[in-house]
Amino acid sequence: MSDDLPIGAHLTSPRRGYVHHGIYVGGGRVIHYSGFSSAFRAGPVREVSLEEFTRGRGYAVRPRVARGFSAESIVARARSRVGEDSYRFWSNNCEHFCEWCIEGRSRSAQVERWLPLLRRVARVSGALGVRALAA
Repeated sequence: MSDDLPIGAHLTSPRRGYVHHGIYVGGGRVIHYSGFSSAFRAGPVREVSLEEFTRGRGYAVRPRVARGFSAESIVARARSRVGEDSYRFWSNNCEHFCEWCIEGRSRSAQVERWLPLLRRVARVSGALGVRALAA
């Protein structure tokens, strides 16, 4: 129940193929980078209801050992970016946004897990392309 959620909590909600991230700001509201929530058009940072954020898929609170900022500062940082419309999957997604709000650094563990695989695919693709051109 949202009444039990701490202000400034980092929420996650499962999606198909990834985990969505948002900041709980109180009153049953979450600020998140809406990303590709509406078809293939990237959306802005928005404040929405917890229900809209989860889309019926549930949520979890990501535990933190230490926070870079107080709960009030986390919420203020999240609110300062509402309306921003610069979503980029690899460098400015919902997880980057939450990490910036909480820790002051923009990063995404999900993207970091995918990068080694993508680099390998690029190397193999490049090697195959060179061989195909040489043949």
